[in-house]
Amino acid sequence: MTDLRIRAAAPEDLDTVLAFWKVAAEGTSISDDREGVERLVARDPQALILAERPDGELVGTVIAGFDGWRCHLYRLAVHPDHRRQGIASALLAAAEERFVRLGGRRADAMVLRHNETAHHAWSAAGYGPEEQWRRWVKPLTD
Repeated sequence: MTDLRIRAAAPEDLDTVLAFWKVAAEGTSISDDREGVERLVARDPQALILAERPDGELVGTVIAGFDGWRCHLYRLAVHPDHRRQGIASALLAAAEERFVRLGGRRADAMVLRHNETAHHAWSAAGYGPEEQWRRWVKPLTD
């Protein structure tokens, strides 16, 4: 998609992003609220990457978080009406370029086990599961 604009999210984008995830993202996260996304953008203003059409319509997102040691990808989402147009590839390219600039060596992605569509997309982008790892989680708030 040649008419795509890739940019970092700004604070004024956050309500649009949250609404977008309800349509385009698979599953929900404990951090999918205004406060959680505000904290992300305040801490790392370049982490939440957006894909927009020339008219400003949000068509994709990815979070490219880097903690100084590991590169983590979250919330790769493309609007259902705009899939299979290279948007996810463009977002991942931007995220991977960011990681390389920051000194990252390997990226990992959070992908729901049952999301077969995502499995195909991630595989096509060169990512693969590491079956020897299991994610362990503990909520820190109620």
